[in-house]
Amino acid sequence: MKLTIATPEEMEELGVRLAGRLQAGDLVALNGELGAGKTTLTRGLGRALGVRGRVTSPTFVLARTHPRAEGAPLVHVDAYRLSSAADLDDLDLDYQGSIVVVEWAAGMVDAVADSWLEIHIARPTGASGPIAADGDGDEVEPREVTITGHGERFADFRL
Repeated sequence: MKLTIATPEEMEELGVRLAGRLQAGDLVALNGELGAGKTTLTRGLGRALGVRGRVTSPTFVLARTHPRAEGAPLVHVDAYRLSSAADLDDLDLDYQGSIVVVEWAAGMVDAVADSWLEIHIARPTGASGPIAADGDGDEVEPREVTITGHGERFADFRL
């Protein structure tokens, strides 16, 4: 499934839409270059799931758990500094009892899960399409988002 996301607000809303489809034991693998919108999408997930606290990039802590009043917590992982799937596994995350989102997940998650939802966010450079302004007046290029389900749980995934 391919989508065009024009603004950061739309990226966050995509996270909101995805949240309604996720449950404990689900793994979401996010890929895309720096500034593509991975954390923005995760912020939308957190908002829709009703997590406590603000969802920010876990770059310096590797993994951050966001508890909820009810339901599985959201675990947000930044795998950028990890060198292998074994390093991800060494974080000893509760995959079965949480909704886990891994940024920079390429080549990392197939060793820790049988099913996952892969989301690739492409930030085009020199885009010829419309450019929106964000809340600060900065120009924002649209993102191309590709969502691919892996394994039995996400084989026929549609939003």
